Amino acid sequence: MVASGSVRRASAARKAVIVLPLLAALLSGCGTATKNDTFDLSAINKAEGPSAHGKQILIPQPTALGALDREQIVVRVTSSQIQYLAKAQWSDRLTRMVQAKFVTAFENSHEVGGVGVPGQGLAIDYQVVTDIRSFEIDVARHVAVVEISAKILNDRNGTVVAQNVFRKTSPLGGNGNEDYIHALDRTFAAVTGDLVAWTLHAI
Repeated sequence: MVASGSVRRASAARKAVIVLPLLAALLSGCGTATKNDTFDLSAINKAEGPSAHGKQILIPQPTALGALDREQIVVRVTSSQIQYLAKAQWSDRLTRMVQAKFVTAFENSHEVGGVGVPGQGLAIDYQVVTDIRSFEIDVARHVAVVEISAKILNDRNGTVVAQNVFRKTSPLGGNGNEDYIHALDRTFAAVTGDLVAWTLHAI
């Protein structure tokens, strides 16, 4: 089972849900004119999978479209329109947060010989290359959605060992900013647990 820690709040502000249109004029000043609540993602405590103690893996920074790869939190209004959650932001760009939580999840599994990020000088056996496709609140369906594609590359010869797409949804517990973030946090934890277990089986 996947255990998700509680979401941390970095500051206090109103809980009302307000969204900002995806317009360049608004985006340029978003997050600077007012004080936002700052949220982090939880790192899962344990993911189940077979031992890979003799293997070392590299976690590159995920790729993502520019609308996702920022500190703002995406709210999907329709299939073709997204907005950003007002009075709230991530503690870092989304791709850097996800990369850090993936590293921690593999470390917490205690099943790999080593895990790290580019530049740390590890003798790598495999890379886990990911792309964030969705990381959003879908207000029409009243759910949080996280979808991440993953490839495991043999670092010795560059071949793809396995590839998969991990998608989870979680119902929103309410209509406040914290409700939205908690739902995203639970959903991401479920995706992370599945990805770690899948990787351990594949390598």
